[in-house]
Amino acid sequence: MPKAGSLSAPKACLFDLDGLLLDTEPLQAEAWKAAAACFNGSLSPQQLQQLKGRRRDENAHSVCSWLQQSVSAEQLLRAREPIARRLVAEAPAVPGAEQLIRFCSSKQLPMVLVTSSKEASLLYKISGHPWLDLIQSRVLGDDVELRAGKPAPDPYLLATRRLGVLPGECWVFEDSEAGCQSALEAGCWVWQLVDALSETDAIQHSHLALITSLGEGEQQLRNSLSTNG
Repeated sequence: MPKAGSLSAPKACLFDLDGLLLDTEPLQAEAWKAAAACFNGSLSPQQLQQLKGRRRDENAHSVCSWLQQSVSAEQLLRAREPIARRLVAEAPAVPGAEQLIRFCSSKQLPMVLVTSSKEASLLYKISGHPWLDLIQSRVLGDDVELRAGKPAPDPYLLATRRLGVLPGECWVFEDSEAGCQSALEAGCWVWQLVDALSETDAIQHSHLALITSLGEGEQQLRNSLSTNG
């Protein structure tokens, strides 16, 4: 992927939520592990990694297929929901998240929150983070216009269609493989937030670059706006 200064300044920025703006991923994993334990199951780190960025109902079916005993997705979710709500309600912001969103707002860049979370789940996640209200457009996991969730391109295609911009005019900030695949297949430019130790595991794509902090992402955006402004 070219450096930000050689890219056209984005006409919009699209953001994932879990693991990107809010540090919920470890808490979500704990909730899945606890729910599986209710049915005498255990989940490996590799299995938990497969759940990142995907819709809850799809994950429930995956977890049920990994359990030794016969459990329905509905049963698993009934066990998981109170655990997840308690854990995730106080999830902290990822360092640099609020500053990045406020910078985009100050530049009047249109923003969309593109998350696999359903509306009910989203509301208790963001209740302690009023700065997220600066992102006025949302594509949620239970959006009535959404045919398929991440890693399908549908969520990002829907977001760009609602803004009236082309996918190639948008920058996406993501962390999960499923989310990056979704955005790349939609035709967006993607900045993937990764742990510095896991960069070698990232997707290789000409429209994707890695950042190890959201502060770095903000600086790339500043550079692009300055160069192309």
